[in-house]
Amino acid sequence: MSDVYHRTATVNGHRIFYREAGPAGAPVVLLLHGFPTSSRMFRRLVPALADRYHVVAPDHLGFGHSATPGTDEFTYTFDALTDLTQGLLDQLGVDQFAMYVQDYGAPIGWRLALRRPTAVTAIISQNGNAYDEGFVPDFWAAVWAYAENPGPATEPAVRGALSVDAIRWQYLTGVPEPDLVDPDTWLIDHAGVARPGNDQIQLALFRDYATNPPLYPAVQEYFRTSQVPLLAIWGDGDEIFGPDGAKAFAKDLPDAEIRLIEGGHFLLESTFDTASRYIRGFLGRTAAAITS
Repeated sequence: MSDVYHRTATVNGHRIFYREAGPAGAPVVLLLHGFPTSSRMFRRLVPALADRYHVVAPDHLGFGHSATPGTDEFTYTFDALTDLTQGLLDQLGVDQFAMYVQDYGAPIGWRLALRRPTAVTAIISQNGNAYDEGFVPDFWAAVWAYAENPGPATEPAVRGALSVDAIRWQYLTGVPEPDLVDPDTWLIDHAGVARPGNDQIQLALFRDYATNPPLYPAVQEYFRTSQVPLLAIWGDGDEIFGPDGAKAFAKDLPDAEIRLIEGGHFLLESTFDTASRYIRGFLGRTAAAITS
């Protein structure tokens, strides 16, 4: 197993934590985590890829071990998080990369691709949405209501997503064998969002999530124009981003590999061996031919 380094960089005045492993000259694979977790979600995937790839997995600002400036110091938007991710890549000298996107990682990854389309050599979307078909209405109704009219009438429903029970639900829903999921996952994530002031960070991003669907037509045009290699590997029991979101990639990328696996939102926690096998196979057919 390759050594995994735990590093920090200062990007636009903010401390960004990232995990890094693999040979310096190897093709780069960028791993972008979702809500409410951190690069810790890739703690097994980083060393599993690092024999052949140079792997970089940052914590978004406000998450994990990255800095958590308050909302009075930093305007938390997906555009702003993308700026920091791009800044980190620039500091590391990365100008081409394959990327793995999950949940919040997807709108950040799509923005990276739209800014520099030729930089992205391949995409792995693990329950990372790019189509309206992917939204499960029962889950998203509260988010859309809060984004449209934030206030005391709409905030309690989304604030509930920060509770330990709601985070546990994210990890276990759709998982056929819940005992395979380490309870440290939801307890550590809950500790992160329970830090003083972090609730306001998460609420700001809930409000800003409404900026992502209007970006989808441009993202889909990017898919059609670039025909970027894409693997959609999806937990078919996810009740946040349903399997129709995975199937939709084929509309614009006819050669997309679509793998629906019995599991939930955090597929790596319950079906790591199966998922990593598909991921390594896909990267071996795509990103391995490209050097950074």
